[in-house]
Amino acid sequence: MGDRWAVEVDRGICIGSGMCLNHAPGRFALDSARQSRPSAPETDADEKVLAAAEGCPVEAITITLTDSGEVVFPPED
Repeated sequence: MGDRWAVEVDRGICIGSGMCLNHAPGRFALDSARQSRPSAPETDADEKVLAAAEGCPVEAITITLTDSGEVVFPPED
């Protein structure tokens, strides 16, 4: 069994560009305020979800490993 990820969107940073929807269809949605949210708070590790986080113009998406809390994205400096 692979890694499980917790996916969060910082709604205070999100600008509603929709890039996450383009990179990972079905994994993110925009609400009526055009703010992104993950479709599910946890998911199997998925390259499309990672691409969505990497492609977010304001780095509003955080991905962590559910079992350890280790940050997958954004990378630590």
